[in-house]
Amino acid sequence: MAKFMDVHHSMKGITEEQLREAHNADLAIEGDERVHFERAWADPESGLVYCLSEAPSAEAVQRIHERAGHKADEIHPVPLVVQ
Repeated sequence: MAKFMDVHHSMKGITEEQLREAHNADLAIEGDERVHFERAWADPESGLVYCLSEAPSAEAVQRIHERAGHKADEIHPVPLVVQ
């Protein structure tokens, strides 16, 4: 499985509770597409939200986000990770 970072641009003013609700909505259905959303970050001031996932494809990530009600504006593969 590959890793993906997706970006949402229009979430200005998002609260921690709203971010958690959106993330939980993804988690509730992620198995339908063999996606696993690992983490989400947000900048309420700019409206940017980032989600890190592991999935078979970017399209699978987008299908889950669309069904959960928050389509991603960008999805980028993350082929190299260091810790």
